[in-house]
Amino acid sequence: MPAESPRGPRLCVLLIEDSEDDALLLVHRFRSSGYTLDVLRVDTPDQTEAALRSRNWDVVISDHDLPGFSAISALGIIKQLELDVPFIIVSGVIREETAITAMRAGAHDYLSKNQLERLIPAVEREVREAENRRQSRQALAAQHEADARFQAVAASTPGVIFQMTRHASGQLSFAYASDATDMLLGVSAQQLCEDGAHFSRMLLPDDHQALDDALASSASTGGRLNWEGRIQTGAGDTKWINVRGSVRRGPMHEAIWEGVMWNITHSKQTEAELRASQDHLKALSNHLQHAKEEERERIARDVHDVLGGHLVALKFSASLMASRLDAPAEQRLAQVTSIEALIDEAIDTVSRVTRELRPGILKDFGLAAAIESHAEDFSKRTGIHCHVLCADDDIELPEAESIALFRIFQESLTNVSKHAKAEHVEIRLVHTGDGVSLEVGDDGIGLADTDLAKPHSFGLRGVRERVTSLGGCVDFSRRMPKGTRLQVVLPLSDMSTASSDQELSS
Repeated sequence: MPAESPRGPRLCVLLIEDSEDDALLLVHRFRSSGYTLDVLRVDTPDQTEAALRSRNWDVVISDHDLPGFSAISALGIIKQLELDVPFIIVSGVIREETAITAMRAGAHDYLSKNQLERLIPAVEREVREAENRRQSRQALAAQHEADARFQAVAASTPGVIFQMTRHASGQLSFAYASDATDMLLGVSAQQLCEDGAHFSRMLLPDDHQALDDALASSASTGGRLNWEGRIQTGAGDTKWINVRGSVRRGPMHEAIWEGVMWNITHSKQTEAELRASQDHLKALSNHLQHAKEEERERIARDVHDVLGGHLVALKFSASLMASRLDAPAEQRLAQVTSIEALIDEAIDTVSRVTRELRPGILKDFGLAAAIESHAEDFSKRTGIHCHVLCADDDIELPEAESIALFRIFQESLTNVSKHAKAEHVEIRLVHTGDGVSLEVGDDGIGLADTDLAKPHSFGLRGVRERVTSLGGCVDFSRRMPKGTRLQVVLPLSDMSTASSDQELSS
């Protein structure tokens, strides 16, 4: 509707009229009805087009026939400019056929100049209709824009945006599903909307009831739907999905959910792996605690049985010698020799236990020397020949890395003695350019892939945990023609930094 002014409603009127008197008559009719006019009179095609381009008009009132111009021509200009403006023909004499032709060309009404009492009501009606059409176009444009935004969001969302209905029978149907349906469910959005039961058939039997219960609870309480479960696609893939949505009631009081389905398979796998890792670490911790107690028991046994026995024997020999001070020199020399042998054995025992607890050679002479010394002790104890190749005897590592590599070496030899049934072991300790590599290979029965996954492979698991904590990598593989190969590589950059820090501090 035209805007109000202090003098009454305002109308912008374009008059296509060659008679100034007839134009004044029309203007008088509006003003006598209380309207304030902003009016322009034109009578040629160029003037008409220029006026239509210059501003928006509330109504165009045109005579039917003008010299060199007509209402039909004016309608053609309006159509060319794609304008929606009320067009009313006011003519002196007009035949019915002519009026029908004009209406078909786009005129909204026609009046006779001799019967202008219909002019104001006709203009007001057409102005209202034009405003309604304008608002409808705006609403439609806004709806198209909203649809375009929604489609853009739906296309860029990795999850499936859906509208789902659960009927009284429990059957599900989908009124809408985004294009991500194909990627998540393996069917097109159109297929899912045409056959909502397809989604129910994809659910694994163990999870079907859980979804029904979640839907029933959401529908009864009005709460949000949040369900996790598994589906099996037509390709045979099993996926974890999360369905979230808000519920509302439809016209038949049916429950309708709008929301998103997400693929959470990766997060579920990560969660399962984390849980398994935590279980493994717990088992490894228990094993290490048990192994620590066994080691303490073994050391206590060595100290008690071996070293204690030697000390008792020394005490007995010293007492015996003290009671026979007047014995011949040959007997006293024999007793001293026996005591010296017991002392040597005690020293060897103390040295062996000390090396096993914390090899002093590791600190004094470096990792290469400690590995060679332990390999020699291992060969003597087990009879398994060890060949050690340390291409870089001057390898200097921080204390933490040296101890870790030495303990890994000890563990690998322990595994060889317990499980490999090997006769020979080859040990290599070398620089790799950007790290330090320790390699232990044997000629035993070999290591199967299943051995790495055994729940009680604590030795191998302990090696892997040690290496991971230092930022290195570990590899277990078969050795040709037979046997097992363990390779541990620790990065050199971190260790070099630590070594430089130690040098600066010293």
